[in-house]
Amino acid sequence: MIKELIKEAQQRMQAALDVLEEDLTGIRTGRASPALIEKLPVEYYGATLPLIQMATISVPESRQLLIRPFDASTLKNIERAILASELGLTPNNDGKSIRLNLPPLTEERRRELVRVVHGRLEDCKVSVRNVRRDVIKDLKDFEKEKLISEDELNDAEEELKELTAEMVDKVDEIGSRKEREILEV
Repeated sequence: MIKELIKEAQQRMQAALDVLEEDLTGIRTGRASPALIEKLPVEYYGATLPLIQMATISVPESRQLLIRPFDASTLKNIERAILASELGLTPNNDGKSIRLNLPPLTEERRRELVRVVHGRLEDCKVSVRNVRRDVIKDLKDFEKEKLISEDELNDAEEELKELTAEMVDKVDEIGSRKEREILEV
């Protein structure tokens, strides 16, 4: 019973890490990356779809993205979505595709992006700690119901503490890697 709870906690904590990594791919670094715009919501016949489902996205040059819609009639919608986003990019529409030229990041913008990364890291750490809190609450309920002993409760809490520390270290590692990537000129 305790092992299952701890295994579930580990899976939930890992899921929080996976979401963080996916989230950080959308934060711009000095290079062009399709991940920057893949999830951009685009209005399409009354529905909102991520851009990746409506077009192919390629990187013809290190600071340029090329978007080729599957349906040419969606060019205006894609262009509108890019302009409405907080990316600060100006789309160049040639009638068949859209080119996005990524300007080099300024030092001020790099520092701003690092602050955004730190905020997302903290959110992930809070998620990991919330998982620990929920599992400890369940364990204490088990102990009150006499399903586990006090010693088993203490051992499980110690194991959870170690697991949480390990996950928080992974979050810090992911964050420092992304920070280096952003600050790299």
